[in-house]
Amino acid sequence: MICEICELNNLKTYKYVVIIAKYRDKWVLCKHKERNTWETAGGHIELGENPLDAAKRELFEETGAISFDIVPAFDYWARDEISRANGMVFYAEIKELGDLPESEMEKIKCFEKLPSNLTYKDITPKLFQYLQNNFESILSA
Repeated sequence: MICEICELNNLKTYKYVVIIAKYRDKWVLCKHKERNTWETAGGHIELGENPLDAAKRELFEETGAISFDIVPAFDYWARDEISRANGMVFYAEIKELGDLPESEMEKIKCFEKLPSNLTYKDITPKLFQYLQNNFESILSA
């Protein structure tokens, strides 16, 4: 899988949102019920939604976050021989977590650093690295 990162609002259309979130200075990752790996919150942008609304919805549905600050960070493309996807990446600081809603996620966990068993191992580390390298400019935009 190839992952390319673009400046924010560089894409004409968006299919997905990815939310890189922190809670109490730790990265928040989700475990899907059907997988044994960890992933960021995120998912499809539904018909009639804009990327920010989709990101807020997905963050709540997949982590139980009920109070948070969220900002758009950058765009990305991911592709392989079979599929192609694009989306907007957001950064969120979660202030309060509630119960995990009934969804495809089994649980969440907070990490000091990214674990090795990631669902999207060719994409997630690149997104995190870009966010960390450009954190100040993303927050000041």
